[in-house]
Amino acid sequence: MEQRTEPRTGETLILVRLGAELSIKSRRTRSSFQRQLVRNLRDALRSAGASFEVEGGWSRLFVRARSPEAIPVLTRVFGVSSVSPVERVVPARLDDIVAAGAEAFADRVRGRTFAVRARRTGQHPFTSQDIQVQLGAALDAHGDVDLDRPDITVHVEVREGEAYLFAERVPGAGGLPVGVEGRAVALLSGGFDSAVAAWLMLKRGIALDYVFCNLGGDAYERAVVQVAKILADDWSYGTRPRLHVVDFGEVLQELRARAKPAYWQVVLKRLMYRAASRIGAELGAQAIVTGESVGQVSSQTLANLRAIEPAATLPVFRPLLGFDKEEIIARARAIGTAALSERVKEYCAIAPGRPVTASSPEAAAAAEARLDPATLESAVARRKVLDLRALAPADLVAPYLFTTRIPDDAVVIDCRPEPQYRAWHLPGAEHREEYALLQEFRRLDKDRTYVLYCQHGIQTAYLAERMQREGYEAYSFKGGLRGILRYAQEHGLLPAGLTP
Repeated sequence: MEQRTEPRTGETLILVRLGAELSIKSRRTRSSFQRQLVRNLRDALRSAGASFEVEGGWSRLFVRARSPEAIPVLTRVFGVSSVSPVERVVPARLDDIVAAGAEAFADRVRGRTFAVRARRTGQHPFTSQDIQVQLGAALDAHGDVDLDRPDITVHVEVREGEAYLFAERVPGAGGLPVGVEGRAVALLSGGFDSAVAAWLMLKRGIALDYVFCNLGGDAYERAVVQVAKILADDWSYGTRPRLHVVDFGEVLQELRARAKPAYWQVVLKRLMYRAASRIGAELGAQAIVTGESVGQVSSQTLANLRAIEPAATLPVFRPLLGFDKEEIIARARAIGTAALSERVKEYCAIAPGRPVTASSPEAAAAAEARLDPATLESAVARRKVLDLRALAPADLVAPYLFTTRIPDDAVVIDCRPEPQYRAWHLPGAEHREEYALLQEFRRLDKDRTYVLYCQHGIQTAYLAERMQREGYEAYSFKGGLRGILRYAQEHGLLPAGLTP
């Protein structure tokens, strides 16, 4: 790779340090990992819309970029230990280093404590200690030296013929470059646990696709897609992760009809393992990743985990086994999924009463054997596959806003003006004008489903979108009043004389 580090007008030169684990690999493995890291860095910078070049050699990389987004995006590339925006580049001569450091940092250290840290690579007629002593003396007139707890640390890295001066050191994601350790599929529920488990495996260099077994309809799907998109857009550079959405509606119906209620939770997990195994086999995945943590819920007791695992035909990785909930939520906040995961309803807790907490593999297999395997196979075959990084913001909203059906337990809200509501409304519909509903919807029960309609369906689409963002399951009836009239006619709810 060409070494060219002289500064250019309008560009930020960023020093990128490799993760510590890369340095202990054999030369052949390290070369392979670094090539993948460079590919991932370039993908990250392209995703930020940055004009950039990546340069460097064996132990350091340099990025030239014009976009202010370059530094934040680089810190989210696994395999990067830290980054520093370089403030001066000068020839590797002691006098030039001291002069440049004094000019660049005198105002910065004024009235503050500081330290100078220097490192060298190559042969030079001065030592790192010489740099620290002489640059420290030059800055001492402006601030106070404190080698233990300085307010600001001035760094100098001398590499062969050039010296790089900087003060900021931004921590990176660490770990291994995504893609160097093969591929797996992660079972994703949208909650805190599965997202954090996936992130931890990405950090270990495993490229992921995601399997979502949908138990809750469009609103649930939308929430999970949003969580998956954060993992894809912010942490999966160098890969194109897909989300495989498997409709578990019929699977769940059969489970409830044929299996003993005490075993519903255990059998449901076994079916999810089977779905992930089938999809993983098609993709050439080498493992399944789950967010299970010992003892967190009934299906995650040690005995039940043992009873569930034989359903998988791939190894199952559970990176959160020893984590408690507080640790998981803290990590979710750090990676950016917590706010979305907090709004995801719990759909997996389907067992009434007292679910079994200590099943054996034989008992769980016997409970599952009551089900027709073709139901699961059909659900997997009909799955929807989403290219997460290709989804635009509108794709996360529009497909999940509209409905043409009204669930039996839904609250129907007519958002037209009062006179139009009095003239006719769908039987059972409540009346709330759109502006009032916009101001007051946060008082509504989040455990209910809401179907809204207005004259043309435009205002209620906006309202439904706002409500969904706040964690409500809300939809706009497609087609507005005409759509509602057609629905009423089909269901015998339309008075004589009214037509759609």
